[in-house]
Amino acid sequence: MSKKSNKKIDWVPATLSEHDGVRYLHLDSIWVQGAMRIRKPQQLELEYIQRMMAWMLWRDSASLREGRVVQLGLGAAALTRFSHKVLRMKTTAVELNPTVISACRAWFHLPEDDQRLNVLNEDAAAWVADPANWQSTAVLNVDLYDHDAASPVLDDEDFYAGCRAVLEDGGLMTVNLFGRHASFARSAARIARVFGSDQVWSLAPTKEGNTVLVAARGVQVPDRETLERRADNIESQYDLPARKWLRLVRPLPMSIINQLLSESQP
Repeated sequence: MSKKSNKKIDWVPATLSEHDGVRYLHLDSIWVQGAMRIRKPQQLELEYIQRMMAWMLWRDSASLREGRVVQLGLGAAALTRFSHKVLRMKTTAVELNPTVISACRAWFHLPEDDQRLNVLNEDAAAWVADPANWQSTAVLNVDLYDHDAASPVLDDEDFYAGCRAVLEDGGLMTVNLFGRHASFARSAARIARVFGSDQVWSLAPTKEGNTVLVAARGVQVPDRETLERRADNIESQYDLPARKWLRLVRPLPMSIINQLLSESQP
């Protein structure tokens, strides 16, 4: 289902700024929606965007790039470019604001659609709710914020149930939880109710306050030695700080698990 219609919508316009060799995307506000180092457009510039790739630790190195990766929320197209150009995975991005898509194509090296890339001007909530998309995705990156960046635009159990539905068995989701009005505990509890508390992990917050959460559909966590080998492989092949991710990742806090247990009591 697409949000396109004959009714004109006044979208918040995408704008940009540049500083010290980095180009930033904004939605007519001071809040940064994404960034790209101009001389290295395929490099993941922002730390939280790098951590959105932590799903790579949960996948076997031999099959790391198999399947389709989907971004809900295009931002400055950093994850989309990386998935398409570096990982060379089949990549879909779902973005509601058409000015963001236009800005990414004009200013942020987002290529035109091809056999491996499909950028959709659609509503992410409708996309995950569409049965045609269920069990079609190996990796789902969720980063959905409006121009105020106050809290996630979509953050309820119905939405997260749709996210789980679009994942294949063994699929992985990363979510950026950030915002002046956001509550990590509330969002994490909603995700854990849908995915199961044993299928949800978080990384420590960045200094800017972004907390990346990883949720899986039926994944078994390997032993530490295997995870360390995977981290080494990610660092050597893709120049991402995977060993640091491994130090920062943790199960859900017991306070959230206890909250879920208390809610399940009759």
